[in-house]
Amino acid sequence: MERAVILAAALLTLGAATEGAYAARHGSIPKYVTAAVADKARPASDTEKDANRKPAETLAFAGVKPGDWVLELAPGRGYYSRMLSAVVGARGQVSVYAIATPKPGAAAPPIVALAADPHYGNVKVTLDRLVDVKPTDSFDVVWTTQNYHDFHNLSDPQVATLNRAIFAALKPGGVYFVLDHAAEAGSGARDTNTLHRIDEETVKQELKAAGFELVGESDILRNKSDPHTAKVFEGAIQGHTDQFLLKFRKPKK
Repeated sequence: MERAVILAAALLTLGAATEGAYAARHGSIPKYVTAAVADKARPASDTEKDANRKPAETLAFAGVKPGDWVLELAPGRGYYSRMLSAVVGARGQVSVYAIATPKPGAAAPPIVALAADPHYGNVKVTLDRLVDVKPTDSFDVVWTTQNYHDFHNLSDPQVATLNRAIFAALKPGGVYFVLDHAAEAGSGARDTNTLHRIDEETVKQELKAAGFELVGESDILRNKSDPHTAKVFEGAIQGHTDQFLLKFRKPKK
């Protein structure tokens, strides 16, 4: 019991120090973000990742706020979906569209069960592909974490087609937030299907080509000791990769 109390105190101290360091560089973390991260409905399998993933700082940097309509791409098991739902609140919405055509007979993705939970009543799932539905000027934020590299591994749609659909889905002035595992500088898309990494300069070039402007970068998940040569989910590097955070904007005009 005593060890547990000491560990809990240490984690609280670490969390406070992390938030303090972020605040010193970027300003304070909004209370609605802090509340979303502290939501008791979040499962332990999510919260145990928080020390490495720094969700409060990430959400604050991206600028998601109450009332926003968010389009989340490839949400996985909903690590960020739950927090985005809490941040945008009853006046907002978190929408999920399919990226690729689902395989025949495939089980429903985990996000479907999450959206059926009344606690996440503002999460909406559409199993049709974004590039086919083609929402226009609908969202304040498009959000994807640790996924952009995989968009390069699709044969249909191609990444340029998907980027144009994302651009069209955003309201003028809307933000596209991209977080991913960094590859070796100059490697382009070479490692997307092997190491599951991508060169951040490639992401910048591709999204600028789609019409976006880069408006923010953050180093909160940087790890200079990552050699960029290992698969992101294998060995000691898992959970500790060098990651980049990029914020793009659809021009207002």
